[in-house]
Amino acid sequence: MENNLMVLLVEDDENACEELRKYINQTPDICLQNVTNNSEEALSMVRAGLPDAVILDLELHYGGGNGLLFLDGLKRLHLSHNPYILVTTNNSSVITLEQARVLGADFIMAKYESQYSAQYVVEFLRMMSKAIMAQAQAQTDSPDGAGCSEEEMTRILMQRIHRELDYVGISPKAIGYQYLTDAIILSINNPQPNLCRKLSFKYNKSDVSIERAMQNAINRAWRVSDPDDLLKHYTARIRSDRGVPTLMEFISHYANRMQTEV
Repeated sequence: MENNLMVLLVEDDENACEELRKYINQTPDICLQNVTNNSEEALSMVRAGLPDAVILDLELHYGGGNGLLFLDGLKRLHLSHNPYILVTTNNSSVITLEQARVLGADFIMAKYESQYSAQYVVEFLRMMSKAIMAQAQAQTDSPDGAGCSEEEMTRILMQRIHRELDYVGISPKAIGYQYLTDAIILSINNPQPNLCRKLSFKYNKSDVSIERAMQNAINRAWRVSDPDDLLKHYTARIRSDRGVPTLMEFISHYANRMQTEV
């Protein structure tokens, strides 16, 4: 199973957002992680969600800030690696576009060009996806967190967990996806029997609904994913009469794996 490319869309044109959202939803190997029309909010989303790529509109007239502010702020986050930045813009100023490149834009697409469309943008990212993810993985796996702050170590850990969830087919769109991520992180340094109760306080949901969402995400992955992929990427033993790991088995397996890697 190929990794999904996680994409953050920063765009203030509602029609453009809808077109990109529709095309991405039809594309099996790309997931739209978040959408915003505000450059400051976009930085928070990068910090929290670690997307692989950002589709960045330079002009955010109906939102807040602008693409250059986002690029400048991204450098100040001091991430282990930055997402791939695909700039889309109607701006033709040579000085402005050069500054975008200086601040870290990887590629710039002009919206006024005849071939520009949602499909054109998404297919470009698909073409680049293997290179984007290979570079991100190489940077994430380089000497495990040497010199990193605790916050940065958590970001690296979160990204590894997201990769593992993706390997077994648990979609970021699943309700239990973020719950599972948090549960694994909580279990790494402090194994505890009341994970769902702890998460219920964070998300203001009942512990029963938290537990159900996580187990449903696991069950669906084992129902729809390729069995060979599951055998390859989930190496813990599963009782033959069940055929699916229990919630605590799943969390403990990945907590133990991450603990040996970090």
